[in-house]
Amino acid sequence: MGITSIRIADEVEKPLEALSKRLDRSKNYLINQAIKEFLARQSLEDSRWQETLEALESIKAGHSIAEEDVNAWLNSWGTNQGKSPPES
Repeated sequence: MGITSIRIADEVEKPLEALSKRLDRSKNYLINQAIKEFLARQSLEDSRWQETLEALESIKAGHSIAEEDVNAWLNSWGTNQGKSPPES
């Protein structure tokens, strides 16, 4: 396990100390949990951004479905005449 030194602002230190006592967890534990959650969130955002870029490239390449076809498919949901999803 690596060791990293950080400076914590007073407005963060006091609530962190209080939370640490309330949860009966060390500040180290809470900081590590916060960093893990931040890294997971960043990874998810990076993944979503990559998917967005891929979707934009797909649109540029002409792979799209007409709004009318999508609406007709959605409107058929729950009816006796359900349609298959439209294809590009």
